Amino acid sequence: MATITMPRSSAIQGFLRDASRRNRNDAARCCSSALTSLGATSLVKPNGMIGSQTNNEHFFSRRLYSPSVYLLKKAWDPSLAEYKYWNREESKHGEASYVLDMSPESIQKEARILCLASDDDAANSSLTDPTSKLPFGSRLLHVGTEPTDFPQSLAGEHPNVLFVSPSCPHARLQLPLILHKFPSIEWIHVRSAGIDFLESDELPGITKRRIMTNAKGQFSSSLAEYVMMACSYFAKNIPMLLEQKGAKVWNDFDIEELRGKTMGIVGYGDIGRATARLASVYGMKVVALRRNPAKSKLDPICDEVYGTGKLSLQRLMSVSDYVVCSAPSTVETRGMVNADAFKASKKNQVFINLGRGPVVDENALVESLKNGTLRGAALDVFATEPLPKDHPFWNLQNILISPHNMDKTATFMHEATEFFVNENVPRFMLGDTLLNPVNATLGY
Repeated sequence: MATITMPRSSAIQGFLRDASRRNRNDAARCCSSALTSLGATSLVKPNGMIGSQTNNEHFFSRRLYSPSVYLLKKAWDPSLAEYKYWNREESKHGEASYVLDMSPESIQKEARILCLASDDDAANSSLTDPTSKLPFGSRLLHVGTEPTDFPQSLAGEHPNVLFVSPSCPHARLQLPLILHKFPSIEWIHVRSAGIDFLESDELPGITKRRIMTNAKGQFSSSLAEYVMMACSYFAKNIPMLLEQKGAKVWNDFDIEELRGKTMGIVGYGDIGRATARLASVYGMKVVALRRNPAKSKLDPICDEVYGTGKLSLQRLMSVSDYVVCSAPSTVETRGMVNADAFKASKKNQVFINLGRGPVVDENALVESLKNGTLRGAALDVFATEPLPKDHPFWNLQNILISPHNMDKTATFMHEATEFFVNENVPRFMLGDTLLNPVNATLGY
């Protein structure tokens, strides 16, 4: 539990007034360039105001920041008016932070942050370490794991941002209490991609009038690499190689190519699409399952898209050589991949789960691995973690088990916090669209 003291709002406002006078001309020139890139004719006025002429219409504004060209540009998903989701490899880094540095008068409001996390969570250091530099105009007010850790006097600071870390014990119980204690909170950011650890009956209601975002897009590439490793594990028969090496036996054997095989992806979000991108490089065909198939109509790396539902899942299982389950754990998805789905599986299919364990009926999976319905499985997530020592998975030879760590690089959670600090907090203060919105009712 820690309290962080930062400059008061009045000091910030005074600085902004001074900064406005000092930087107006430089900021005007920056904004002029940005407007030109948007196809407008920019007019820099002698008093530092910005004008733009488009279709013979004029507008003038003292606000020197507008959503970036990158955000306004339509993505591969034609239903999006602007691209709202972050991807560590593809997204442009630090754009809003740069605007704050160059034009602090563009700030629309302060970010007054509460952190619901263990105060010894090192992954939050870019937010909680007193030596870390937060974006100008933002303040960390307090860190704690339950409402009693946060003094009632903080209500006078009008906190408007809540950062929630998985390191907070019983976070699903604490979140509604914190929001009740501090109703001024406008935005909740979750450090993980999944929000199932916050799931409660109250969650849809308490987030109805608030923005909720997550760390989607931070972990996708490492999980996609894991998928291709798992595919190769079976295609190249790595278990046989290890067995022969241990026995000092030199016997050659046939292996398979991944080229020409079909990968089915259950849950075509950022992780699913990162996986599809690598699979397409290997020459695999990609079919996917998602709630709104029309959103992937123009996706160049997905060959076919099916809607959700039992029949769609069975159809995907019947045509796929490798099935990747990257679906989140929600009321709708729990137990979705069941005995009926496995019975529809294509011969010699390999099943890979990296989403959430409860999405899969593990008893049905065990039976399918034992009776030969499935060639094998690679599992990074389980219904119960750590996996109990008496679980039948441990005794199966055709299964690759990893301890839910296939996205656990040395810096992955630190990067998730840095995304919040460097990308979304500046957007919040600038009044821009926040990245990675979450629908608490849907669970993702």
